[in-house]
Amino acid sequence: MPAKQKQPVYVLGVGMTKFIKPRGKVDYTELGFEAGVKAMLDAQINYDDVEQGIACYCYGDSTCGQRVFYQFGMTQIPIVNVNNNCSTGSTGLSMARNTIAYGGADCILVVGFEKMMRGSLQSFFNDRENPTGTSGKMMAETRGYTKAPGAAQMFGNAGREYMEKYGAKLEDFAEIARVNHEHSVNNPYSQFQDVYTLDQVMQAPMIHEPLTKLQCCPTSDGGAAAVLVSQDFLDARPHLKSQAILIAGQSMATDSPALFSRSAIDLIGYDMSKRAAETALSEAGISPKDVQVVELHDCFSANELVTLDALGLCEHGKAHEMVRRRDITYGGKYVVNPSGGLISKGHPLGATGVAQCAELVWHLRGWANNRLVPRTRFALQHNLGLGGAAVVTVYSRPDKEEAQALDSKEVGERNGLGYNPAVEAKGFTAEQARRVLSRSKYSEWALQDTGRKVQARF
Repeated sequence: MPAKQKQPVYVLGVGMTKFIKPRGKVDYTELGFEAGVKAMLDAQINYDDVEQGIACYCYGDSTCGQRVFYQFGMTQIPIVNVNNNCSTGSTGLSMARNTIAYGGADCILVVGFEKMMRGSLQSFFNDRENPTGTSGKMMAETRGYTKAPGAAQMFGNAGREYMEKYGAKLEDFAEIARVNHEHSVNNPYSQFQDVYTLDQVMQAPMIHEPLTKLQCCPTSDGGAAAVLVSQDFLDARPHLKSQAILIAGQSMATDSPALFSRSAIDLIGYDMSKRAAETALSEAGISPKDVQVVELHDCFSANELVTLDALGLCEHGKAHEMVRRRDITYGGKYVVNPSGGLISKGHPLGATGVAQCAELVWHLRGWANNRLVPRTRFALQHNLGLGGAAVVTVYSRPDKEEAQALDSKEVGERNGLGYNPAVEAKGFTAEQARRVLSRSKYSEWALQDTGRKVQARF
C-alpha cells in the first residue's frame, strides 16, 4: 500500500456540457473545450496555471486529449490520455489527486469527453481477444447467452441472482429507474427529463429481465471537467476557499479472483466496488451511515441495487428492502443519484466520472439549491468499469460542516458569471473564454473554429 497522503487535494472548479443523444452533430473537440473552459472559469484560473492535463475518453484515436487541450494553450505541459472503460473519468480524477497529493503538481485539469455511436456498446477490434472475453465466457457457461446487448445481459443476470438469493422483485428494479428519472427533472444537464410511473417503467420493452428499456442508461455525447489543486495553490487564493471541496478519501480497485466465482453478482465487479468503498471511507474516517448524498454507477437499475449493497449503504442482501423504504430518495436515509444518474442523465463514458464529481461538488457548495440534500456533510461517488476498475471517492467541505443552500443570485455574483451553473446549463461569452486561455502560449490554429461552434450552440 502507498504511504499516507502527504497533503490534501481539493476540487476547485467544475464544469460540464449538457448530455445529448449521439447524433454526430457535436464533435469531441467542442465537448472538451466547453467543459474545460467552464471548469477554469469556475476555478477562476487561467490555463497558464495548469501544470498537467488529463484527458479521459474511450472512443477515439490516440492523443485526442492533446487536440482538446491544445485549444486552451500549447504550454508544453504533460497531457495524459486515459481509457479505463466506464470508470475512465474517475480514473483521471484519481490520477490527478495522487499526483498532487505526493507533490507532483499544484494544479491539474481533468477533462472527460465522449462522442459515441448510436445503439448499445460495441467493440471495434474483432481480430484480437476482447478484454472482457473471460467474463463473457463465464456468463455464457453459467447463465447462457441471448440476443440482448452483452452489458444488459451481464448486469441483468446480476439482478436475477439478487432476486434468487435475497428476494428482490421486478418492482424493486423498476422503482430505482423511476426514482432516477424523477430526480433528473431538476438537473439541467440531463439527457432525459421525463417522469414515468412505476407501471410505465415496468411495461417498457423488456431488454433482458429484469431490465426494461427505461432501466438502461442510454449512449450519450457529453463532456465534463474538474480543476484539482493543492493546499499551497488554494492558500495563495484565500478568496476561493469557500468553494473548494476536499477529496477526503479515494480508492481505485480492480478485480479479485472472486470475479470468476461463477456468481453473476461477482461478475459485474461487486468485490472491487466493496474494496474501493471500504478503503475510501476508511481514509475519510467515516462509515457509510455518515454519508448523505451518493452518485453511483447505475448503468442499469440492477447495478444500482447491487452497488447499494457493495458500498455498505444497507445490510448485505437487503438492498431491495432499502428501495422499498424509499431510502434512496428525498425524505429517506440517502439521496442516490440526485442528478438522475446514468439512467436519465446519460452516460458518455469518459465524462461520466467527472460529471458525478461536478454534481457532488455543487451539492457540498450549496449551489444545487433545487435538489439539495438536507444536512449534507459527506458525499460518496462510485464509478465502475468492467474489465475492470472501480473508483470510490468521498467528498466534504474542508471544515466538514453541513452544506448550506445559496441563492442563485449570490452564486452568480460570487463566480462572476451572473448565473448558477448548478441549476442553469448556460454557456460563456467569447470574452469569458479568452480569460481562461493561455496568455503566454496560445495558438488560434489549434482552436480552429471550435470556439465559434460552441458559441453557436448557446
